[in-house]
Amino acid sequence: MSRFKSEEEARAAGVYISKVKSFVKREGRLTKAQGAALEKYWPTMGLNLEKGLLDFDEVFARSAKRVLEIGFGMGKSLVEMAAKAPDTDFIGIEVHRPGVGACLADAGEAGLSNLKVFEHDAVEVLDKCIEDESLHRLQLFFPDPWHKKRHHKRRIVQSDFVQKIRSKLEIGGHFHMATDWEPYAQHMIEVMNSAQGYANIAQSGDYIERPDYRPITKFEVRGQKLGHGVWDIIFERVS
Repeated sequence: MSRFKSEEEARAAGVYISKVKSFVKREGRLTKAQGAALEKYWPTMGLNLEKGLLDFDEVFARSAKRVLEIGFGMGKSLVEMAAKAPDTDFIGIEVHRPGVGACLADAGEAGLSNLKVFEHDAVEVLDKCIEDESLHRLQLFFPDPWHKKRHHKRRIVQSDFVQKIRSKLEIGGHFHMATDWEPYAQHMIEVMNSAQGYANIAQSGDYIERPDYRPITKFEVRGQKLGHGVWDIIFERVS
């Protein structure tokens, strides 16, 4: 890569650049309910990378604020957010099929029309499917902290990634991160403080109280009872 100024230049020269993944794909086994939900709801709620750059006004058949969440897990909080904000459209990205199936099952049961999902790597989705300045908010809740130092390069919050996100946010849009691992929170702050075009919305210090729109999870409640902390971080795109 050292002889090329960018990945685009390397690709143009026919050189493959191996990318470090921020996740390990653990398929797990689909339950019958998850499999049935995928079959029933994917045609109307699923989004495919092959469609290329998306016009969200066409996808959702309306104009509205758009919120994208990377790594929604089993989708409980994403479905809850979409249900509580019917005037906002939500796009979820998750690589694990059982989680996608569970999310679709809950969204279908709730009768949601303002939620669509990708089952794919988020970086590729951002590159190929999301228009610049099309998002009101991008959410990254409890990503893998990759605790060991030799694995820190796998952390998704890195300089190149946050600039990719910046290009997808509207001016004034928010990048909202949350983690229950303090060293990762500190890493996030370090990366974001050096990132061009962002400003921390915290009034004092680096962190904010959990916004009302982010549901508190059972995992989070259990952690709080054990004295574990959670750090919410929101940076606004200012340029």
